[in-house]
Amino acid sequence: MLVGPSGSGKSTWAAARYRQQEVVSSDALRAVVGSGENDLDASADAFALLHQIVTGRVRRGLTVVVDTLGLDPDLRDRLREQGRAAGLPCVAVLFETPEALCRQRNATRDRPVPARVLGQQVAAFARAVEAVPGEGWDEVHTVREDAGVPAPSPAQVPHPFEVGGKPARGGLPEVVLQVSRFPWGTDPAGWLRSIALAADHHGFAGIALMDHLIQIPQVDRAWEPIPEPWVTLGLLAGLDTRLRLGTLVSPVTFRAPGVIAKTVATLDVLSGGRAFVGLGAGWWEREHLAFGLPFPPSGQRLDQLETCIETLQALWGKGTKPYAGTHVTLPETTAYPRPVGRPQVIVGGSGERRTLRIAAAQADACNLPSDETVLARKLSVLRTHCSAVGRDPSEVAVTVLDLPVLGTDRDDTWRRVERLRGRTAAATFAARHHAGEAWSHRERYRRLAAEHGVSTVFVALPDLEGPDDVARLAAVLDPA
Repeated sequence: MLVGPSGSGKSTWAAARYRQQEVVSSDALRAVVGSGENDLDASADAFALLHQIVTGRVRRGLTVVVDTLGLDPDLRDRLREQGRAAGLPCVAVLFETPEALCRQRNATRDRPVPARVLGQQVAAFARAVEAVPGEGWDEVHTVREDAGVPAPSPAQVPHPFEVGGKPARGGLPEVVLQVSRFPWGTDPAGWLRSIALAADHHGFAGIALMDHLIQIPQVDRAWEPIPEPWVTLGLLAGLDTRLRLGTLVSPVTFRAPGVIAKTVATLDVLSGGRAFVGLGAGWWEREHLAFGLPFPPSGQRLDQLETCIETLQALWGKGTKPYAGTHVTLPETTAYPRPVGRPQVIVGGSGERRTLRIAAAQADACNLPSDETVLARKLSVLRTHCSAVGRDPSEVAVTVLDLPVLGTDRDDTWRRVERLRGRTAAATFAARHHAGEAWSHRERYRRLAAEHGVSTVFVALPDLEGPDDVARLAAVLDPA
């Protein structure tokens, strides 16, 4: 809800920050149902249409920017309650523009507002400034504009799907590109090289690959390519980059624990100590059955996860002596080459009873959802498990997987939402994927680091096609 007298800059401000379809302007609607924007005789019809449009958009969970004077408290109440009834955050934006500047702008209009009327609006705005903070808005923002001083930049405006977030603090976490789809055409190796070199050039910390036997429905169609990740990472290890390389995540049901230990150690040696491994219990029965692999009940798969992590630790240790542990006994630990360093073991999954307990007891890191509400709850459970097993929670790094819709501007962002959402409601899809421009994702990542202790964000673009998309995503890394 924009609130300010004529000439305060509301329409210009909205046009610079929101899509045309998101702004509902009473002046523009007068031009639709009347002879022009200044046809006051058409006001009743214009406002009836305004409320109809607002009702339709909020019912679908879509952003609505109401561009009227906003000086009538009854109108503000009605519109705020419309938004609240639909479960949307409601924000008031007050335009504290000097009266002299409002009058100056008003005088240049084809049909200026009478001086007396503008004076009444300025007086009504002063009352609104006092009243609005107590009206129950989720947030109240003030735009102050002096002659020659521009209004705040778009990055200072609350993102429609981020209202209620706290200001970002601190620096960016490590950002790793997760590649989950492979539209490589006729040159698979060339496409993979181009993605990795672009990621390194633009400052990403690493590349993670999914580990699946069939492309998962959340990403693409079943007949689209999904390469074996460790072979693929071996190709990328031969490139001259600084990228960390690993999986997010490898199901322990696909390979024997000792084979995983050998595979990761080999990649670490070939890459000069840049390997990591994400491990999970596996979840998709279809790919197991299709490839003739057992898919035991979840409890047994979690047992396998514990056994796998302990086996890695045993085979990556020094010497060749026998090993007798909690979950595995080995007659010898002859495993060469040893890793150059100590590859990070990341447990993927957020099951609160066992998966997070396994992460607390055995893992170097735990990968969790990037939604902040869910993340906060899972972190609380993880810390409780750490306490129960006698481990300092700081010893378990926190990573998240993020699947952002990223546009170059609001129109581009929304085009991507429409193209990707399938049958999911647009607002639901946009909120789920934090749809926005680079600055909004950057601030969100900073907040994840500062408020939740996230050390690494694995980012998978749902519309990754080639190196140009890596460059588009790289804007998130800009510290500005």
